This record gives sequence, structure tokens and C-alpha cells, in this order.
Amino acid sequence: MYHNNPNIKLPEDTETIVWKYLDLSKFLDLLLSQKLFMSRSDKFEDQYEGTFSEPTYEEIKKLAIDNPEFINYYKTHREKVAISSWHINEYESFAMWQIFTQNSEGLAIQSTISRLQKALHPEHNFKQYIGEVNYIDYKKEYIPFDDLFFPFLFKRKSFQYEREVRIITDVTDGKIKLNDGLKINVDINQLIEKIYIHPKSENWYKNLVIQLVKELGFDFTIEKSDLESDILI
Repeated sequence: MYHNNPNIKLPEDTETIVWKYLDLSKFLDLLLSQKLFMSRSDKFEDQYEGTFSEPTYEEIKKLAIDNPEFINYYKTHREKVAISSWHINEYESFAMWQIFTQNSEGLAIQSTISRLQKALHPEHNFKQYIGEVNYIDYKKEYIPFDDLFFPFLFKRKSFQYEREVRIITDVTDGKIKLNDGLKINVDINQLIEKIYIHPKSENWYKNLVIQLVKELGFDFTIEKSDLESDILI
């Protein structure tokens, strides 16, 4: 179960639809392990991940003059935080298929905010939160730092198309060392409402996914993406 943090915002409607685009191997890993992989926050491609905007950094530097450990703490905290990214959208996204899946293979998990909340199991070793990302100008805008999670809930405006909601896990209290990331226990049937298969995939690929899901004992609705459905003229 995730913790409630009044500083972390989410869409008011918990039935807001969210998506995760992934390849078949990552999907199978999720089903077989019944655990969701989360990446360590400083291992993302965006090197700004978990860092501060310029106005905030200037303020932190002033505070760090008397307390040099202050900046160091924020840097090392990035190594203790893992993130699973989801995309808010009422419909599937052509851009997301292109960015997150290879060739004509891959699939998308459709879920909702409330399903994400219910899918997380209580964990004794760490805290978990779900929050919506804010997109700001890192040169001009200020990221508050009165909450340790704020650096992980802000990104540069150029990533606005991601419309991201994140599950955030902080392992600081559990003394766990994260390498590339961490797998957390999830209720798969809560997590996944529906599966969409890549719009350019062939029928054998769709049948393979259906067969694998069935053999692993799950019965989600599986549909081929209709982004490539027949053209009517």
C-alpha cells in the first residue's frame, strides 16, 4: 500500500487512465515474478532526473555554506529512490509506441490511478508514493525543497508530452542498496486492466502473447491496438 503524502499531487479522478509501454521480455518478467521493476532515479537517460532547477540550486548552495552535508545528502538520496513511470492518457499514444517499443513488437498495459494504488503491497522496508510530475522551466522556475520527494516530481518542460505519473519508492529506511533498481511486490490482477498489442504486430505475435498470458494463469483482456485498423474510404 502506498503512503499518503499531502505534498504529492495526483489527478482528482482516481479512474484516470494510465499506460505503461514495454517489450515482451519486460512484460513476461512482470508476470513471472509478480513484481514491478523500478529504475534507480539517477540511472534514467535524463541526467536532470532528481536534480534541482537553477533558482532552487542557488538557494540550496547558500544554505550549504554552513552545512556542506546538505547538498551531499540530496545527491546520495537519488541512489535510494526508485521510480516506475506511467503515462496519463485517455487513449493509447502513437508517440509512446514509437518511443518505448522496438520494431513492430511490444505491448501496452492499461491501468488507472486507483488500480496502481490498490496494486501496491504494504512494505516494511521502504515507503512508496504515487505522484504526478510537474513540468517546469529549469532555468527560471523554482522547485520547493521542503519535501524530499519534490526533486523526483519535477521535470523539464520538454518532457511535457510524457504526462507522467510515477510510483516512487524510497529505500533509505530499509538500508537496502539499489544497483540498477528494485523489484516491488504487486497484485498483477489489480495492476493490469487490459493489454494492447503493438499496432504493427502480426497475428502470430498477438496469439503468442495471448497464449503466454493464459499459460501463466492470467485472464486479462488482450486487444490489438486499433491505431492501424483498416482505412475506411
